[in-house]
Amino acid sequence: MNARKSEPEIAVRHPRDTSVLFGHREAEVALLSAYRSGRIPHAWLLGGAQGIGKATLAYRMARFVLAHRDPLAPSMQRAETLAVDPSDAVARQITAGAHGGLLVLERGLNDRGVLRTVITVDETRETIAFFGSTAAVEGWRVCIVDTVDDLNPNAANALLKILEEPPRQSLFLLVSHAPSRVLPTILSRCRKLPLRPLAIDDVIRAAAKATDSAADDPAIAQAAAASEGSVGRALMLLGGDALALQQRTAALLARLPHVDPRELHALGDALGTSDRVALAAFIDGIDRWIGERLRVDDANANLPRLARLAEVWEKIVRAARDTESYNLERKPLVFSVFWMLAEATR
Repeated sequence: MNARKSEPEIAVRHPRDTSVLFGHREAEVALLSAYRSGRIPHAWLLGGAQGIGKATLAYRMARFVLAHRDPLAPSMQRAETLAVDPSDAVARQITAGAHGGLLVLERGLNDRGVLRTVITVDETRETIAFFGSTAAVEGWRVCIVDTVDDLNPNAANALLKILEEPPRQSLFLLVSHAPSRVLPTILSRCRKLPLRPLAIDDVIRAAAKATDSAADDPAIAQAAAASEGSVGRALMLLGGDALALQQRTAALLARLPHVDPRELHALGDALGTSDRVALAAFIDGIDRWIGERLRVDDANANLPRLARLAEVWEKIVRAARDTESYNLERKPLVFSVFWMLAEATR
């Protein structure tokens, strides 16, 4: 059995570097069928939980369209998947981030070299120049937004303008972890393609491939079982003591609205000062807990608490991004998160 890489960063590949898609056969067929029809909708919203392969599917579709520009060609009519050989020139250019027919909108670095917490309006306005130019490539142009959740209000409005009057042979693939929170005006201009959490066998195979491990590795099986169908979550849980940290966080959440400051101090110490995997595990545990509470409150029509929890979650996301982007101390975040949740659940 090959040894699993110990550094979590090594295990996680960018979706543009991933040529294999596990699961999501129905979603892939929907995209392929629409393209082969010659009347594909110009914008798609790929929605679903984080880490299940939405961006991987978006890049897979982009490679296919840019490698096969004529959807009505006989070879396209025989195609059964969106697979493109990694050695194909288009695939290699996309992996290198150098294909003139693909624009990717994602959070970039600011002037200080720190990852932004949002996609800005200036970055989004690049779509106007991209779709308006003629020199780079002929035929299809594809724009991937990863994720539309990261657009600030001005950026969302800028994207909306070009979605309202899409250029010919343009394709927008919008990734969203929370489709219900996307602007209704953007939603109305997209074909919605919901992606479900993966089957546990698919999570195991994907995690094994990403970490160069054997599929029967007990650690991978344990992480997959706790992943709730998310490869991203399984990979995170494989790093260090992430699984134990999530379990510790869950135990404290179960006691809300009671909060023990001593235990929060200990949890803050466990997060360290620069461990990105530990921070991700903590926030992921909070996300899962809030998501479950939101579902329960929605089912019970508890609208006041539903609104409070949704507002708190937005604040937590912003605080977590700032903590990661600026490498801030973790302990104040832990205290802030638990006090906000305690107040929201009273």
